[in-house]
Amino acid sequence: MSWIDEARHVLDRIESTQSEAIERAADIAAAAIGGGGVVHTFGTGHSRIPVEEMFPRYGSYPGWHPLVELSMTFHTEIAGSNGQRQAMFIERVPGFAAAILANFKLRPSDAILMFSATGRNAVPVETAMLAKEAGLKVIAVTSASEARAVPATHESGTILADHADVVIDICTPLGDAAIAIDGWANKVGPVSSIANITIVNELKVRTAQKLADMGIELPVLTGAQIVGVDASAQLFESAYLEHARRKADVLKVGPAIRVSA
Repeated sequence: MSWIDEARHVLDRIESTQSEAIERAADIAAAAIGGGGVVHTFGTGHSRIPVEEMFPRYGSYPGWHPLVELSMTFHTEIAGSNGQRQAMFIERVPGFAAAILANFKLRPSDAILMFSATGRNAVPVETAMLAKEAGLKVIAVTSASEARAVPATHESGTILADHADVVIDICTPLGDAAIAIDGWANKVGPVSSIANITIVNELKVRTAQKLADMGIELPVLTGAQIVGVDASAQLFESAYLEHARRKADVLKVGPAIRVSA
């Protein structure tokens, strides 16, 4: 089987088994964005990819608020300063999620969309816990095959999915890599990125339709080759300003909150 064949199977499984969960997630997202708020989007490691795919991206619109920490997502140095060892260590550090979220107002009228294939590391687990405690709806995009494969590592004994209102399964094989190579001990070719990107774009489209049904139209980042140079520039500016307005509403301004280590 080729990697493309396996990727196709993953997408087929998502379509046949996750449509209802995606629809419920779209209801939550439309309520938050349609109410003037945001859906925070959060991922560590390579789970940064679907965060960026959601917004800002051609064919995307404001209302999705990226929460991405470079310390856990800047991978291209690999070794040395800013290397993978540090990034993988940091995402397992208890208390770091609280330090991140201390910068924002966690409003029950908003929601959070979280990406984590394993759903076991401290930062995503605690981010979901804190968001849930603050009254936000939590949407988890994670792997059912990975989630229960090994015991939970967080001190609470829980994983990301345990704190979610909606769980969307990325339907990837255990270990993510899909293709066995003759003469090699381990499989290659992960499929979680294409699974995540498929889910977020389906969610983005369904949410847009729900917003339209509510009489709400948001500026969509659209290329000049489609609408012309001036209209494209105006759409980008409008989208950025709308994003800035919504982001300003959730940024916490005031005395610093002491966060225990």
